[in-house]
Amino acid sequence: MEKADGNVEVAVLGGVGFNSYQEFESQSIQTPYGEVTAYLTTIRGKKVAVIPRHAGENHIPPHKINYRANIWAVHSTGAKRVISTNSVGSMRGHPVGSFVVLDDFIDFTRNRPSTFYDNRTVHVDVSEPYCPELRTALRDALEKHGLPYAEGIYACTEGPRFETRAEIRMMNQFADVVGMTGVPEVSLAKELSLCYASLAIITNQACGMTTQKLTADEVTEVVGKAQEAIFEIISDTIENIPETRNCRCRFAKEGACL
Repeated sequence: MEKADGNVEVAVLGGVGFNSYQEFESQSIQTPYGEVTAYLTTIRGKKVAVIPRHAGENHIPPHKINYRANIWAVHSTGAKRVISTNSVGSMRGHPVGSFVVLDDFIDFTRNRPSTFYDNRTVHVDVSEPYCPELRTALRDALEKHGLPYAEGIYACTEGPRFETRAEIRMMNQFADVVGMTGVPEVSLAKELSLCYASLAIITNQACGMTTQKLTADEVTEVVGKAQEAIFEIISDTIENIPETRNCRCRFAKEGACL
């Protein structure tokens, strides 16, 4: 991987699979919502910015992540495509260590700033929240490596606690996986007309799906083992993204402003 310079083509949010990102060139980006550190590199000939979602002196909990600053920072780099990595629990029995390419979401968060437009009304279109071009590139990369994956709906909860059995019983009627970091990231990306897609890794069975106690340790362990695979998937995805955006993500805000 080489050092990146100039405008960034793709941003990776989450940092999972990029455990050596601190060796990349760092860049401090000032946003209206705070400062963000991006790590710049080149992958498969494309300039990439890695923004660790939980970066900080301590691991920033999901409900305290500055989502607006992170997405604004992506926009500031010049990137038009965003690939997110998310750790999730399965409500459908997906094998631990397998992947899910998200195709829709349900928002159960409560206290997170979820829009850039607090002073006006903007009804951004999220009828197709995850970019079809990026999703195709993710699926192709997973199939190239023969890795098991599914597609599904993501339920985002506030955290930082794990969900209760009753909450999982309710959510598994209409969602496939559950996590704490994908929203409002996805809708904020839409407000800036960015292409956004998420590669979710199954780190555990959701509460009540097994008799085992849920722990943060098992999440860390699964993600650690998958680092190399995630990096290869993201790298192949970046390589196969079309040069020109032909999706409708760039029109998400068209007709949205009152």
